[in-house]
Formats: sequence, structure tokens, C-alpha cells
Amino acid sequence: MEYNFNHIYFIGIGGISMSALAEIMLEEGIRVSGSDRSSSHIIKKLQASGATIHIGHDSKNIGKDIDLVVYTSAIPESNPELLKARELNIKIMGRTEFLGAVMENYNHAICVSGTHGKTTTTGMLASVLIETDLAPTIFLGGEMDSMGGNLLHGSCELLLTEACEYKRNFLNLNPSMEIILNIEEDHLDYYKDLKDIESAFSEYAEKLPQNGYLIVNEAHRNLFEKLECKVITFGLENNADYYAQNIKLTPKPSYTLMKGGESIAQISLNVFGEHNILNSLAACAAALSLGIKPETVAAGLSDFKGTHRRYEYKGSINGAAVIDDYAHHPSEMRATLKTARSYTQGKIITVFQPHTYTRTIKLLDGFAQALSMSDEAILLDIYAARETNTGEVHSKDIVDKMKSYSKEAIYAKSFSDACSIVKSIAKKGDTIITMGAGNVNEIADLLLE
Repeated sequence: MEYNFNHIYFIGIGGISMSALAEIMLEEGIRVSGSDRSSSHIIKKLQASGATIHIGHDSKNIGKDIDLVVYTSAIPESNPELLKARELNIKIMGRTEFLGAVMENYNHAICVSGTHGKTTTTGMLASVLIETDLAPTIFLGGEMDSMGGNLLHGSCELLLTEACEYKRNFLNLNPSMEIILNIEEDHLDYYKDLKDIESAFSEYAEKLPQNGYLIVNEAHRNLFEKLECKVITFGLENNADYYAQNIKLTPKPSYTLMKGGESIAQISLNVFGEHNILNSLAACAAALSLGIKPETVAAGLSDFKGTHRRYEYKGSINGAAVIDDYAHHPSEMRATLKTARSYTQGKIITVFQPHTYTRTIKLLDGFAQALSMSDEAILLDIYAARETNTGEVHSKDIVDKMKSYSKEAIYAKSFSDACSIVKSIAKKGDTIITMGAGNVNEIADLLLE
């Protein structure tokens, strides 16, 4: 590939999406440096590959030898490295803008979008593509053992990546195939309401070329009726182009893949829950639209064992299973807890860390309702991410709200307190779930020490 940059600096290089971009640049022979708030196994991996990485953000890290700075939406405009780059007139790109520039080097690009399910669906499709001779390049918003991480560097023929709707970032991308899984209220610090979110997805879909493909949940078909590209739907009912029959959720999910009343393949999954039936249907529709054989699709989906932090089994304590899950939206949480209920003989104990103040305020009732599906709920402080605490909302507000659903919850002021509570109540046959998009996964590790 050809790039017009010799030295790229990534602000927030340890992020799951940024690290994949940094890694592929290293593999293309480009000098890579960057910074992040703290070290991690991802940062250590990049350092071992030749990246220079600073812990902490400092204007001194930005020199005139850098010819491109890439940053994420989580980085504020006041970031000292960003300010220094502007002072030195260094070219600056947002992460998605840079991804769009990288995408131009590929003949075909598939982008997976939606409020939730992106990483799992991308992982499913990745497992199918790996079974083919397409030699795809894959950017994954999580880590998958079969890929050895979050990047698979293949040929220039096909790129598979996730596409984030936050701040309409996905409008920087120009895919030949889009997968839209679902459209729900989220990122309400930016979007006004659901209608505003739908308008962003509509604008995104309009970017598809006439010979492109839109793979979309049947529930949202009406938003895309005027598109000139090929529109293919998936769903659980037979009004979708691709749908599932003979669904079984236990012991492992399986179904008959159908199209127009015709049986296409028998699908067996190694990830759990009805929501993963839908995710796999999206992957099926995309793969079959690419001309991949049904038996290859079935084999790839069967091989998919999940990605890290997506209903990931970590171990057991007191005979209770410890599961870590990335769910941070009420719909995701309900899906995860519904899945847990199907496989749990005892109680479901959920340790939840809300993600961002704006999301907590806007979706407070949804969080309370979802957590009420647990037998025991423990609330941690809100993970701020890119936001500043204004004092408008607290995790205790979810605790209070849960009372309207006749459920008691516990606020834990620290990770150690949460661990102590869990250890005191967990018994054989229970399922413990650490849930959220922040660093709540550390509690799972602490429990198992």
C-alpha cells in the first residue's frame, strides 16, 4: 500500500480501534508513536513491534518530525498534544477519517454498524471470511483468539471493519457493503433523539454505490426504501430475506437458515443468546451476498468462539461462574441477562458500571429495568470516559430507580467493596456478571485471584 506519511502519532493509541490502525501502519513500514493514559497489554504489544509510546499526554511528545496526528473522539480539544500539533501545523485526522483514508487502499470494504452487536457480528463474519481464499484485512473492535488480537493484515482485496455512529463518524467511510444491525437511542450527548440517530444512519446508507449492498435488520427496512443499491434484510420472521426457523437456544443455539421459504443451511453457534441468532443472520446475509458457499458460512460460524469481553467466561468462585460482558446499553444488558437466565440454576449477580454521565441520565429507567432482571445487582461509580462529572447523576440514582421495579440494589464505592459483596453472596450454581464498557472487567480478575 502507498501512504504519504513517514511518522504518525496516535493520541489514545491504546484504544482497541486505534491500536489496530497503529499496528497496520507499523506493518506497512511507517514510523509509529503515540500516547495513552496508562499502559496495557495492547500498548506492550505495540511497543514490542517498534512503536514509541508515552504514558500520559504532554506537548513535549509532539515534534516537527511527525507529519500526521490521529486522535479519537474521546480526546478533548484541550489535549496538550493536539494543541501542540495545531501550533506546529501538523496534519490532524480523527480516527474514523484516517480509517476512511486507509479504506481507499482496498478494492472492497464491509462496514458493520448499529447501536450494539458490532464487534460480535464483525467477529462472526471474520470467522467466515477466514475460511475463504479472500485473504481479508480485518479491524475488530475487540480481541479474538483466532486472529491473535484485533487485527488481521491480509490483502488489498477486502477490508472488514466496524463503523461507529458517534458524532456521525461513519460518514467518513466509503464502504461497498454496509451491515446495519439495529438503531436505538444512544450517544445522546451528541444526538438529539432517535429521529436524529435514524437520519444519521440514512445519510450513511446513502453513501453506498449503486452496485453496493445494504444488509439491514428487517425492523428498519422502511428507513432505506429509496436506496438505489441492493437492500437485503435479515430477521427472525419470514418477512425478512434471510430468516431463522427451528430455533433452539439450548444446549447451544442452532437454527435452519431460510431464504424465501427455502432451506439454505443448518447453523450451529458456540456463542449464546437469541441476540446472537440475529447477529449471525446478519453475517450469513453478508457472506452469501459475497458469493460464499452456505457450507463455508456454516463452518465459519461454528468456529466462532466469541471475542473477549462479550459474554466471556473467566472462571469460577464458590462454584459460581464468572462472566465478563461489555454491555453498556439497556438493550444489550437485557440480552445478556436473558442469556444468563437460560443457563443459570441459581442466582444472577450483576456488577454494573454505568458508562458516561449523559448515557446514564438519558437511559436511567432503561438501566434500572434491565438490572431488575438480576437477582442481585451491585452498582459501581459511573465510568466517565470522555466526560466531566457535573454532579447531575450518580449510580445511586439507578439504585433508587430500581425500587420502582421492586428490586433492591447495592452501591459499592470501590472495586474491593464490590468483590467483598460478591464473595459474601455467591454460591454454587450462581452466575456472576461484570458488566459495562469501562474497566469493570478488572473485578472479574480480582474475584479470581
